[in-house]
Amino acid sequence: MTLTGRTALLAALGSLPVGIWDPGWTGILAVNAPLALACACDFALAAPVRRLGLTRAGDTSVRLGDTADVTLTVTNPSRRPLRAHLRDAWPPSSWQSGTEMAASRHTLKIPAGERRRVTTRLRPTRRGDRQSERVTIRSYGPLGLIARQGSHRVPWTVRVLPPFASRKHLPSKLARLRELDGRTSVLTRGEGTEFDSLREYVPGDDTRSIDWRATARHTNVAVRIWRPERDRRILLVLDTGRTSAGRVGDAPRLDASMDAALLLAALASRAGDRVDLLAYDRRVRALVQRRTAGDVLPALVNALSTLEPEIVETNARGLTTTALKSSPRRSLIVLLTTLDAAPIEEGLLPVLPQLTQRHTVLLASVADPHIADMAKGRGSTETVYEAAAAAQAQSERHRTAEKLRRHGVTVVDATPDELAPSLADAYLTLKAAGRL
Repeated sequence: MTLTGRTALLAALGSLPVGIWDPGWTGILAVNAPLALACACDFALAAPVRRLGLTRAGDTSVRLGDTADVTLTVTNPSRRPLRAHLRDAWPPSSWQSGTEMAASRHTLKIPAGERRRVTTRLRPTRRGDRQSERVTIRSYGPLGLIARQGSHRVPWTVRVLPPFASRKHLPSKLARLRELDGRTSVLTRGEGTEFDSLREYVPGDDTRSIDWRATARHTNVAVRIWRPERDRRILLVLDTGRTSAGRVGDAPRLDASMDAALLLAALASRAGDRVDLLAYDRRVRALVQRRTAGDVLPALVNALSTLEPEIVETNARGLTTTALKSSPRRSLIVLLTTLDAAPIEEGLLPVLPQLTQRHTVLLASVADPHIADMAKGRGSTETVYEAAAAAQAQSERHRTAEKLRRHGVTVVDATPDELAPSLADAYLTLKAAGRL
């Protein structure tokens, strides 16, 4: 039971003449007794809250940054009309800051024995599962003096998926892939190492691709068409240790690594390769294996949606062992991790030969664009010192990358906006060279 502001206002207005003309208990009783009787009648006429029926429907998943609509159906089984205010509570990260009040509160008017629907529009600001909390309903009587209040639990979960902002680069990468396959109208043959077919020679073809035996059997010169290898295995390994929690701009490094992994998975699955995922720090956080080309991207998005960085040091030996178990056959292993000197030199480099002797290894790391901006700073003592510190950090990353390259590792070091397309380009380069 809740008293409304109207009740307090009436009590205050009634107390003024009592205080002026007849102060005392008699006057107070003369004002408050009718008000209390009106409140009791109003309470009796308000529709009961506990008997209301509530059910949910609507979206169960949404990309980060998009909106999700969750519908709440309220059924009034009583004989009294329902006049109510409803609050549909969700975690604070279900809305942008400052919009929760307007999005979660609704006004209801439901005649006796009928039902109404209200829609709560969510706009989550973080990945993961958002679970509904209590639905609180405040039912008013016809006079609006007093209200019945109660809460109901109506479970519902909305999974917030990664935004996959790099999907805008997919058409251009697929066009490059079609060029490698030789399926576009260009004067160069398709690159790769797998024989595909024969066709008639046209000016501009590489003379090294002429098939002399086929030419001898026909009247026209025949050239071989090659295509990049297909049905290769790619293992995406996400380092979810403490270095992935470092923020670059407004998001953790892990989010940029996820975005790059999704673009590479979409491209590789279109290229006919098999894509698996392993997320690891000191134990397996996510594992996606043996999915078809049509199922791999939804499976990856679903697995990555609830993944969060762990503030622990990554066990490089355990990561290597798990990666080798996950890919017993020769594969392209894509490590999305840091290029900081200490984790690489003390953790990854000692166990790296176990990977490189059996697999092709590609390491991708998120670079901080702020460091590049600091390195350009001049004009004051403070900015010069910042530039020197930034230059030293860049030099350490370059030395670490060079050590990895000497072990046969392809290194991609790019800012969050450039990491996904750069990683896709590195994959296409390896595919064209027949190194998968």
